[in-house]
Amino acid sequence: MDTYYNSADLAKFATMGEEAPDLWQKFMAYYGTVFEEGALSPREKALIALAVATAVQCPYCIEAYTQSSLEKGANEEQMTEAIHVACAIRGGASLVHGVQMKNIVKKIGF
Repeated sequence: MDTYYNSADLAKFATMGEEAPDLWQKFMAYYGTVFEEGALSPREKALIALAVATAVQCPYCIEAYTQSSLEKGANEEQMTEAIHVACAIRGGASLVHGVQMKNIVKKIGF
């Protein structure tokens, strides 16, 4: 079945540097540094990346960071829990923005 997203396109990510090599190199240097061992372990960073990828709905990142999380020792239960954390934050953010609606209703006087 054809889909809008093609998993084979993940391997083409580097082609985004073809017309802007300086920007690509700077991005990749930053990206690589972000995922190095630091205050957070590479495993923790992969789990965060998976949760964020799910929240922003990037199928390429979901694929990449599912694989990365597994390679760094995370299991399916941990990955699922990380995704639930992202879901809770995203859902809470939507709900708290409902306060804007309440403020407008109060302002209009309905």
